[in-house]
Amino acid sequence: MTDFHQRDNNIATNPVKENGIKPGQIIRRKQNGDLEYLHDDLTVEEPLEIRIGRTTVATAMRTPGSDEELAAGFLVSEGIIQIPEQIASFSRPAAARNRDNIIITTLTEGTKVKLHSAQRFGTISSSCGICGKESIGAIRQNFPVIESANDIRIDVETVLLLPSLLREGQSDFARTGGIHAAGVFGLDGTSRFVREDIGRHNAVDKVIGRAFLNRELPLKCCILLVSGRASFEIIQKALSASIPIVASVSAPSTLAMEFARECNQTLVGFLRPPSFNIYSHTERIILR
Repeated sequence: MTDFHQRDNNIATNPVKENGIKPGQIIRRKQNGDLEYLHDDLTVEEPLEIRIGRTTVATAMRTPGSDEELAAGFLVSEGIIQIPEQIASFSRPAAARNRDNIIITTLTEGTKVKLHSAQRFGTISSSCGICGKESIGAIRQNFPVIESANDIRIDVETVLLLPSLLREGQSDFARTGGIHAAGVFGLDGTSRFVREDIGRHNAVDKVIGRAFLNRELPLKCCILLVSGRASFEIIQKALSASIPIVASVSAPSTLAMEFARECNQTLVGFLRPPSFNIYSHTERIILR
Protein backbone atom coordinates (compact mmCIF):
# COMPACT_ATOMS: atom_id res chain seq x y z
CA MET A 1 0.00 0.00 0.00
CA THR A 2 1.36 3.39 -0.93
CA ASP A 3 1.93 6.28 1.46
CA PHE A 4 -1.58 7.62 2.01
CA HIS A 5 -0.24 11.14 2.45
CA GLN A 6 0.80 10.95 -1.22
CA ARG A 7 -1.89 8.55 -2.42
CA ASP A 8 -4.36 11.03 -3.92
CA ASN A 9 -1.64 12.95 -5.70
CA ASN A 10 -0.08 9.74 -7.08
CA ILE A 11 -3.42 8.50 -8.39
CA ALA A 12 -4.17 11.83 -10.02
CA THR A 13 -0.81 12.14 -11.74
CA ASN A 14 -0.11 8.52 -12.75
CA PRO A 15 -2.57 6.95 -15.21
CA VAL A 16 -3.20 3.20 -15.17
CA LYS A 17 -1.21 1.29 -17.79
CA GLU A 18 -3.32 -1.35 -19.56
CA ASN A 19 -4.88 -3.76 -17.02
CA GLY A 20 -2.19 -3.79 -14.35
CA ILE A 21 -4.17 -2.12 -11.57
CA LYS A 22 -7.56 -2.80 -10.03
CA PRO A 23 -9.31 -1.18 -7.05
CA GLY A 24 -9.73 -3.02 -3.78
CA GLN A 25 -11.78 -2.04 -0.75
CA ILE A 26 -9.75 -1.66 2.42
CA ILE A 27 -10.06 -0.48 6.00
CA ARG A 28 -7.32 1.87 7.09
CA ARG A 29 -6.51 2.55 10.73
CA LYS A 30 -5.32 6.12 11.02
CA GLN A 31 -2.77 7.47 13.48
CA ASN A 32 -5.48 8.69 15.85
CA GLY A 33 -7.12 5.26 15.91
CA ASP A 34 -10.06 6.14 13.66
CA LEU A 35 -11.06 3.73 10.91
CA GLU A 36 -11.43 4.84 7.32
CA TYR A 37 -13.22 2.81 4.63
CA LEU A 38 -11.89 3.48 1.16
CA HIS A 39 -10.69 2.01 -2.13
CA ASP A 40 -7.01 1.49 -2.79
CA ASP A 41 -5.24 0.62 -6.03
CA LEU A 42 -3.82 -2.93 -6.07
CA THR A 43 -1.41 -4.56 -8.50
CA VAL A 44 -3.03 -7.29 -10.58
CA GLU A 45 -1.47 -10.76 -10.45
CA GLU A 46 -2.77 -13.31 -12.95
CA PRO A 47 -1.36 -16.37 -14.74
CA LEU A 48 -0.12 -16.16 -18.31
CA GLU A 49 0.19 -19.46 -20.13
CA ILE A 50 2.95 -19.19 -22.73
CA ARG A 51 2.52 -21.57 -25.63
CA ILE A 52 4.47 -22.42 -28.74
CA GLY A 53 1.78 -23.69 -31.04
CA ARG A 54 -0.18 -26.18 -28.97
CA THR A 55 2.63 -26.83 -26.50
CA THR A 56 2.58 -25.06 -23.14
CA VAL A 57 6.08 -23.85 -22.36
CA ALA A 58 5.45 -22.17 -19.00
CA THR A 59 2.84 -20.42 -16.91
CA ALA A 60 3.94 -17.08 -15.51
CA MET A 61 2.31 -15.33 -12.56
CA ARG A 62 2.51 -11.81 -13.94
CA THR A 63 0.89 -8.40 -14.10
CA PRO A 64 -1.12 -8.11 -17.34
CA GLY A 65 0.36 -5.83 -19.95
CA SER A 66 3.17 -6.22 -22.50
CA ASP A 67 2.41 -9.96 -22.70
CA GLU A 68 4.06 -10.31 -26.11
CA GLU A 69 7.23 -8.78 -24.71
CA LEU A 70 7.08 -11.12 -21.72
CA ALA A 71 6.66 -14.18 -23.93
CA ALA A 72 9.42 -13.12 -26.31
CA GLY A 73 11.82 -12.26 -23.49
CA PHE A 74 11.17 -15.56 -21.76
CA LEU A 75 11.76 -17.57 -24.93
CA VAL A 76 14.97 -15.66 -25.63
CA SER A 77 16.32 -15.93 -22.08
CA GLU A 78 15.63 -19.67 -22.10
CA GLY A 79 17.54 -20.11 -25.36
CA ILE A 80 14.46 -21.42 -27.17
CA ILE A 81 14.55 -18.77 -29.90
CA GLN A 82 17.44 -16.62 -31.09
CA ILE A 83 16.21 -14.17 -33.75
CA PRO A 84 12.95 -12.24 -34.28
CA GLU A 85 12.47 -13.85 -37.68
CA GLN A 86 11.68 -17.12 -35.91
CA ILE A 87 8.40 -15.65 -34.65
CA ALA A 88 5.56 -15.35 -37.16
CA SER A 89 2.95 -13.97 -34.78
CA PHE A 90 1.46 -13.81 -31.32
CA SER A 91 -2.22 -14.57 -30.79
CA ARG A 92 -4.89 -15.48 -28.24
CA PRO A 93 -7.06 -18.61 -28.48
CA ALA A 94 -10.38 -17.50 -29.92
CA ALA A 95 -12.62 -19.90 -28.00
CA ALA A 96 -10.88 -20.04 -24.62
CA ARG A 97 -12.78 -18.54 -21.69
CA ASN A 98 -9.54 -17.23 -20.20
CA ARG A 99 -8.07 -16.13 -23.53
CA ASP A 100 -6.51 -12.99 -22.06
CA ASN A 101 -4.30 -15.22 -19.90
CA ILE A 102 -3.00 -17.34 -22.79
CA ILE A 103 -0.54 -16.21 -25.44
CA ILE A 104 0.32 -18.38 -28.41
CA THR A 105 3.62 -17.94 -30.22
CA THR A 106 3.46 -19.13 -33.82
CA LEU A 107 6.86 -19.84 -35.30
CA THR A 108 7.76 -19.17 -38.90
CA GLU A 109 7.61 -22.10 -41.28
CA GLY A 110 10.70 -24.26 -41.02
CA THR A 111 11.71 -22.98 -37.59
CA LYS A 112 12.65 -25.79 -35.25
CA VAL A 113 13.23 -25.33 -31.55
CA LYS A 114 14.35 -27.69 -28.82
CA LEU A 115 12.02 -27.09 -25.94
CA HIS A 116 14.03 -29.38 -23.68
CA SER A 117 16.98 -26.99 -24.06
CA ALA A 118 15.28 -24.60 -21.66
CA GLN A 119 16.82 -24.77 -18.21
CA ARG A 120 13.61 -24.27 -16.28
CA PHE A 121 10.00 -25.14 -16.92
CA GLY A 122 6.84 -25.13 -14.87
CA THR A 123 5.04 -22.37 -13.05
CA ILE A 124 6.86 -19.05 -12.78
CA SER A 125 5.93 -17.50 -9.47
CA SER A 126 5.87 -13.74 -9.02
CA SER A 127 8.55 -13.93 -6.33
CA CYS A 128 11.25 -16.29 -7.52
CA GLY A 129 10.74 -17.15 -11.16
CA ILE A 130 10.79 -20.75 -12.23
CA CYS A 131 11.83 -22.91 -9.32
CA GLY A 132 14.34 -25.66 -10.05
CA LYS A 133 17.15 -25.52 -12.62
CA GLU A 134 19.75 -27.61 -14.39
CA SER A 135 23.46 -26.99 -14.14
CA ILE A 136 24.94 -23.56 -14.69
CA GLY A 137 27.21 -25.23 -17.23
CA ALA A 138 24.20 -25.92 -19.43
CA ILE A 139 23.30 -22.23 -19.36
CA ARG A 140 26.81 -21.27 -20.46
CA GLN A 141 26.43 -23.53 -23.48
CA ASN A 142 23.49 -21.40 -24.63
CA PHE A 143 24.96 -18.00 -23.77
CA PRO A 144 28.65 -17.07 -24.00
CA VAL A 145 30.31 -15.04 -21.26
CA ILE A 146 30.49 -11.27 -21.66
CA GLU A 147 33.46 -10.10 -23.69
CA SER A 148 36.01 -7.86 -22.04
CA ALA A 149 36.05 -4.44 -23.69
CA ASN A 150 37.85 -1.33 -22.53
CA ASP A 151 35.15 0.96 -23.96
CA ILE A 152 32.30 -0.57 -21.91
CA ARG A 153 32.50 1.69 -18.86
CA ILE A 154 30.02 3.85 -16.95
CA ASP A 155 30.70 6.90 -14.81
CA VAL A 156 29.79 6.74 -11.13
CA GLU A 157 27.61 9.85 -11.43
CA THR A 158 25.55 8.12 -14.12
CA VAL A 159 25.16 5.03 -11.96
CA LEU A 160 23.82 7.18 -9.13
CA LEU A 161 21.23 8.76 -11.45
CA LEU A 162 19.72 5.45 -12.54
CA PRO A 163 17.29 4.88 -9.63
CA SER A 164 15.61 8.24 -10.23
CA LEU A 165 15.43 7.52 -13.97
CA LEU A 166 13.82 4.16 -13.23
CA ARG A 167 11.25 5.77 -10.94
CA GLU A 168 10.17 8.06 -13.78
CA GLY A 169 8.83 4.96 -15.54
CA GLN A 170 7.17 3.45 -12.45
CA SER A 171 3.71 4.99 -12.64
CA ASP A 172 2.03 1.80 -11.41
CA PHE A 173 4.35 1.66 -8.41
CA ALA A 174 3.45 5.25 -7.57
CA ARG A 175 -0.20 4.21 -7.42
CA THR A 176 0.15 0.85 -5.66
CA GLY A 177 3.56 0.51 -4.01
CA GLY A 178 3.33 -3.17 -4.96
CA ILE A 179 5.07 -3.70 -8.28
CA HIS A 180 8.66 -4.20 -9.42
CA ALA A 181 10.45 -2.59 -12.34
CA ALA A 182 13.33 -3.27 -14.69
CA GLY A 183 15.03 -0.71 -16.86
CA VAL A 184 17.62 -0.85 -19.62
CA PHE A 185 19.81 2.25 -19.89
CA GLY A 186 22.66 3.34 -22.10
CA LEU A 187 26.07 3.94 -20.57
CA ASP A 188 25.31 7.67 -20.70
CA GLY A 189 22.11 7.16 -18.68
CA THR A 190 19.74 7.30 -21.63
CA SER A 191 16.57 5.36 -20.84
CA ARG A 192 15.92 2.63 -23.41
CA PHE A 193 13.12 0.55 -21.89
CA VAL A 194 11.35 0.46 -18.52
CA ARG A 195 8.69 -2.11 -17.66
CA GLU A 196 6.77 -2.92 -14.48
CA ASP A 197 5.52 -6.28 -13.22
CA ILE A 198 4.71 -7.92 -9.92
CA GLY A 199 7.69 -10.21 -10.57
CA ARG A 200 11.18 -8.77 -11.09
CA HIS A 201 12.11 -11.53 -13.51
CA ASN A 202 8.96 -10.84 -15.54
CA ALA A 203 9.89 -7.16 -15.77
CA VAL A 204 13.32 -8.21 -17.02
CA ASP A 205 11.76 -10.52 -19.60
CA LYS A 206 9.59 -7.64 -20.77
CA VAL A 207 12.50 -5.26 -21.39
CA ILE A 208 14.56 -7.99 -23.05
CA GLY A 209 11.55 -8.99 -25.12
CA ARG A 210 11.01 -5.40 -26.23
CA ALA A 211 14.64 -5.10 -27.32
CA PHE A 212 14.39 -8.46 -29.10
CA LEU A 213 11.23 -7.54 -31.01
CA ASN A 214 12.83 -4.19 -31.91
CA ARG A 215 15.84 -6.10 -33.25
CA GLU A 216 18.10 -4.31 -30.78
CA LEU A 217 19.77 -7.34 -29.21
CA PRO A 218 22.50 -7.77 -28.10
CA LEU A 219 22.57 -4.97 -25.52
CA LYS A 220 26.36 -4.90 -25.21
CA CYS A 221 26.57 -1.21 -24.29
CA CYS A 222 23.81 -1.10 -21.69
CA ILE A 223 23.15 -1.50 -17.98
CA LEU A 224 20.16 -3.29 -16.47
CA LEU A 225 18.64 -1.93 -13.25
CA VAL A 226 16.07 -3.88 -11.25
CA SER A 227 14.08 -2.93 -8.20
CA GLY A 228 14.47 -5.31 -5.28
CA ARG A 229 17.19 -7.92 -5.03
CA ALA A 230 19.35 -9.45 -7.75
CA SER A 231 18.88 -13.20 -7.97
CA PHE A 232 20.79 -15.68 -10.10
CA GLU A 233 17.94 -15.70 -12.60
CA ILE A 234 18.16 -11.94 -13.13
CA ILE A 235 21.88 -12.21 -13.92
CA GLN A 236 21.26 -15.15 -16.26
CA LYS A 237 18.57 -13.25 -18.15
CA ALA A 238 20.92 -10.28 -18.51
CA LEU A 239 23.56 -12.64 -19.89
CA SER A 240 21.09 -13.92 -22.50
CA ALA A 241 20.86 -10.33 -23.80
CA SER A 242 24.65 -9.77 -23.51
CA ILE A 243 24.13 -7.04 -20.89
CA PRO A 244 27.53 -6.44 -19.23
CA ILE A 245 26.40 -4.48 -16.15
CA VAL A 246 23.53 -5.34 -13.79
CA ALA A 247 22.47 -3.19 -10.85
CA SER A 248 19.85 -3.73 -8.17
CA VAL A 249 18.32 -1.55 -5.51
CA SER A 250 18.75 -4.31 -2.90
CA ALA A 251 21.16 -7.16 -2.26
CA PRO A 252 22.33 -9.86 -4.65
CA SER A 253 22.38 -13.53 -3.76
CA THR A 254 25.58 -15.55 -3.44
CA LEU A 255 24.79 -17.46 -6.62
CA ALA A 256 24.11 -14.22 -8.50
CA MET A 257 27.50 -12.89 -7.43
CA GLU A 258 29.33 -16.10 -8.33
CA PHE A 259 27.59 -16.35 -11.70
CA ALA A 260 28.35 -12.69 -12.52
CA ARG A 261 32.02 -13.20 -11.66
CA GLU A 262 32.28 -16.32 -13.80
CA CYS A 263 30.45 -14.76 -16.75
CA ASN A 264 32.42 -11.49 -16.69
CA GLN A 265 29.44 -9.34 -15.69
CA THR A 266 29.65 -6.31 -13.43
CA LEU A 267 27.20 -6.62 -10.53
CA VAL A 268 26.14 -3.60 -8.46
CA GLY A 269 23.91 -3.96 -5.41
CA PHE A 270 22.28 -1.71 -2.81
CA LEU A 271 22.17 1.10 -5.38
CA ARG A 272 20.76 3.75 -3.09
CA PRO A 273 22.36 7.12 -3.82
CA PRO A 274 24.80 8.32 -2.75
CA SER A 275 26.15 4.80 -2.12
CA PHE A 276 26.28 1.37 -3.73
CA ASN A 277 28.28 -1.86 -3.59
CA ILE A 278 30.20 -3.53 -6.42
CA TYR A 279 30.37 -7.33 -6.24
CA SER A 280 32.16 -8.24 -9.46
CA HIS A 281 34.26 -6.76 -12.25
CA THR A 282 34.74 -3.26 -10.89
CA GLU A 283 36.69 -2.24 -13.98
CA ARG A 284 33.51 -1.14 -15.78
CA ILE A 285 32.66 1.48 -13.14
CA ILE A 286 34.63 4.74 -13.39
CA LEU A 287 34.94 5.53 -9.70
CA ARG A 288 37.21 8.61 -9.89
